[in-house]
Amino acid sequence: MRSRHPVILALGAAAAILVVLIAADAIRRVTEGEAEKATDAAFYAPPSPMPTAAPGTVIRSEPIASAPAGTTAWRLLYHSQDLAGADIPVSGVLIVPDGAAPPGGRTIVSWAHPTTGAAPPCAPSLAVDPFQLVEGLHELLAAGYAIVATDYPGLGVAIDSSYLLGVPAAHSVLDAARAARSIDEAHVGDRLLLWGHSQGGQAALFAAERAAAYAPELTLEGVAVAAPAADLAALMTDDIVNLSGTTIASFAIPAYEAAYADRYPGGEITAILTPAGAKATPEMAALCLTQAKEIHAIADPLVGAYVSSDPATTEPWQTLLHENSAGGQPLTVPVFVGQGLADTLVIPSATEGYVRLLCAQQTDVTFHTFPDVTHALAAYASLPAVLEWFAEVEAGQRPNNC
Repeated sequence: MRSRHPVILALGAAAAILVVLIAADAIRRVTEGEAEKATDAAFYAPPSPMPTAAPGTVIRSEPIASAPAGTTAWRLLYHSQDLAGADIPVSGVLIVPDGAAPPGGRTIVSWAHPTTGAAPPCAPSLAVDPFQLVEGLHELLAAGYAIVATDYPGLGVAIDSSYLLGVPAAHSVLDAARAARSIDEAHVGDRLLLWGHSQGGQAALFAAERAAAYAPELTLEGVAVAAPAADLAALMTDDIVNLSGTTIASFAIPAYEAAYADRYPGGEITAILTPAGAKATPEMAALCLTQAKEIHAIADPLVGAYVSSDPATTEPWQTLLHENSAGGQPLTVPVFVGQGLADTLVIPSATEGYVRLLCAQQTDVTFHTFPDVTHALAAYASLPAVLEWFAEVEAGQRPNNC
């Protein structure tokens, strides 16, 4: 019987060692993540009274021991602004690859996450793995980027929700990048890329629209989105007749009611709800998407009976959805848009309509569609093209396939 080739034996041994190391790191991360949760409540409680400071100023930060091997990470609490411009605390995380940063510092990718819920416990940074929702985390780190990921106002820190409110979400995305720059050990520069999926697509696009005026010290080079909630009127019309639309609306209504209380003080925002919808909304708004069983128990009986009319054609919702839809200000930086053609949440025709608007505004757009790709997988399907596109726009190119 012939013995196995020494090279094959060596490769097998190396593979076995690699599997052991990966498993050991996974165990370490879970153990550290569970231990960190014990300190979460104190970290996410802002000072009372909270001293005012410029947007992006760090209130407090702490290292994250459960960061993946080969990286260094921090949990952040930082100043931002709500819809009215008031100073608010927002949480998030920052992660950078180990090793020397390039001259001028690392380029920041400010990641805007898809919907997790609208209540404080739904913050991605509160998870045992606070990086699990960052689509492309390992690829972006391998490319040398610093990644900062906001929770959005109202997630993590117990303040009013900003769910599907374009302006405060945009502020939190940009202020997270500002906060990242103040962590000296991260060696972050002023170059900025935005990357968002679904709800995060709306946040990233609004951030791109407002970046030059709101955060002029940042050099925005481009914004990439996958299946973005760009046109909220189309989103509501398409989805309000199903479970997803009922859930989205139940998260949005309390956020809009609080944000526009001065403008609509007489119950106009909640008037669209049926009696059953009004009763269920506080319960729904307190749930996270991870609580699927509880959401189904409440929302399934309400499908088709949550609101009394289409929000997209009913005031004041028609006006508010328009105000919180992307495209109100032309973008001067290149835009990447990815869309799965099997998406039943953000319908392909809605994204195509937004791309047509960008092209009409003379924006440099790169648009990719992916057959058989659903909403959940749109960012992963887009990722290879996004990484190539990031490198192109960083090199000064302005790709355009309008």
